[in-house]
Amino acid sequence: MIKDFTERELDRIIEMAWEDRTPFDAITFQFGISEQETIEIMRKEMKPSSFRMWRKRVQGRTTKHRKLRENITGRFKCSRQRNISGNKISKR
Repeated sequence: MIKDFTERELDRIIEMAWEDRTPFDAITFQFGISEQETIEIMRKEMKPSSFRMWRKRVQGRTTKHRKLRENITGRFKCSRQRNISGNKISKR
């Protein structure tokens, strides 16, 4: 059973599911829905061709499934990402 979500919540669920590095566990934690429920939302809200492309891409992907990840404590951070300190972006 899919819960009633606002349009904004549905957009965020879809965005998180579409991102390669956001695991399904994060969606479960934030919205209280299982991986299967997330897949059902994606199937319902996306065009069939987009859904098939997404399923093919995420199926078995280690970054989408926390149990398959090697380093679950670390988070990805681009080496070019700037540090934020005191509400100001520091320059290189």
